Amino acid sequence: MKLEHKALLFNFLGFALLFLIARFGVGYFMEVPRLYLAIGAAIFATLLAPKFAVVRDSGKEKLMMKWVFMKSPKAM
Repeated sequence: MKLEHKALLFNFLGFALLFLIARFGVGYFMEVPRLYLAIGAAIFATLLAPKFAVVRDSGKEKLMMKWVFMKSPKAM
């Protein structure tokens, strides 16, 4: 699998996992209209999901991850 495809897959999985947790977690405890619940969960997941990208460094391609809770990007 190409690194670009891995980065895209990891980005999707990170977003989807946080979206589902927020959507069903908040929906379980609070009575919120479904549209607002989905929009809020999407914003939450967009801001907190880790970001994956392919970086070319000295001729090699590396998969890098950046996240809100980390100081600097990490190579995968």
